[in-house]
Amino acid sequence: MSAKQMSAGTQGDKGGMIEVRWHGRGGQGAKTASYLLAESAAGDGRYVQAYPEYGAERAGAPIRSYTRISNRPIRSHSGVRHPNVVVVLDPTLLAAVNVAEGVEPGGSILVNSEDTPEQVKQRLNVRDIRVYTVPATRIAMETLRRPIPNTPMIGALVKVMGTLTIDQIKEDTRKRFSLRFRPEIVEANVNALQMAYEQVKGEQ
Repeated sequence: MSAKQMSAGTQGDKGGMIEVRWHGRGGQGAKTASYLLAESAAGDGRYVQAYPEYGAERAGAPIRSYTRISNRPIRSHSGVRHPNVVVVLDPTLLAAVNVAEGVEPGGSILVNSEDTPEQVKQRLNVRDIRVYTVPATRIAMETLRRPIPNTPMIGALVKVMGTLTIDQIKEDTRKRFSLRFRPEIVEANVNALQMAYEQVKGEQ
């Protein structure tokens, strides 16, 4: 499946605005990922929002975070009710949370999973919604040596959205991470982005 085919349908009919809802567990980096995506889009000249939905903040508790990206000023400040794309960092949430809530026909769900998109779609019992999977935890272990899937999920999401390029995200990651981390850690994150971008799968 080509990048053009994968990105189809994520724009929706929102005046060019893309809304992303992130599902994860405490400690997996959903909030950080939503911010990093927004920062990269802002650097590309877009209007953005990114914020978490606060609930139980203990490690392992289900959490949500949101990102909005638009070519126009964003007037809405409420939670994302009808996301174009849902990103699921922990596959165990599929049995605990209705991750498809509010996703309209033509929307997309990206799941950190070793399963095929068809298997995950059957488990979610959804129709007219595109499902994508990427082995983000495995990629994180191979590159970062830690089971933190947020960086790989950003790389996969870039492929699914088709709005930003992987080169943009990689360059922005290098700039931002080099201020805080050693060069080898920076490049490990860049490698995680690229691997996930290449390995994300859509329905056949």
